[in-house]
Amino acid sequence: MTDLEVHQLPVLSDNYVYLVRDPRTEACAAVDPAVAEPVLQALDRLGWKLTHIFCTHHHSDHIGGNLEVKQATGCTIVGAGADAGRIPGIDVEVGNGDHVELGDKKARVFEVPGHTSGHVAYWFEDSQALFCGDTLFSLGCGRLFEGSAEQMWESLSRLRGLPGETRVFCAHEYTNSNADFALSIDPDNPALKKRADEVLALREAGKPSVPSTLADEWAANPFLRADAPDLQRAAGMEGRDAVEVFTEIRRRKDRF
Repeated sequence: MTDLEVHQLPVLSDNYVYLVRDPRTEACAAVDPAVAEPVLQALDRLGWKLTHIFCTHHHSDHIGGNLEVKQATGCTIVGAGADAGRIPGIDVEVGNGDHVELGDKKARVFEVPGHTSGHVAYWFEDSQALFCGDTLFSLGCGRLFEGSAEQMWESLSRLRGLPGETRVFCAHEYTNSNADFALSIDPDNPALKKRADEVLALREAGKPSVPSTLADEWAANPFLRADAPDLQRAAGMEGRDAVEVFTEIRRRKDRF
């Protein structure tokens, strides 16, 4: 079976748009097209024909290019049915447990509220690829603009349950700053120290720090480790409920 092709496109100041293609059928999706022109230029350069847009959530730096890209390509826009009123041009509404097809490839949809109330993620199991928008970042997670800490912890726990080899294609290049904060919480974590050094070297070389893998995040991301005894000890919250620990870590990050 031919693998999913992923082209990572940096746009705006720190966003990533992903062009995802099934090479056998040539079906192609843009995940979170923040702006249209760079997406259309990349498609032209690659010789790919866009068939879909997959939206993770309604923020303008994720859906800002929807209508212009759709007008130029005739693509089908997929997004959360729970948030359809805020997804421009939506054609297909999806919810938790649904599957969307991209040629021969199939992605499972997860509802992952917290950053927004209608956030979804797309997991291509056979290709070990997760497109998670602003729910999970490398060494971090999204701010809680519309959801609760309990919702976000549940969402992250849902994603955390996927296989460790899953590649995490998040929507922003935040890993350096996330590492600085994570080290302030969990300074003696060897996996975190190693990841922070790797990320610094990548960024100094002008390379992206994402994708990471879920195995990397299990070991180093404090927001996935709120129920881990060593993280709780490091945060001064040993034996506390995971949601309470997560809430406090997120509060500290917001003020960092």
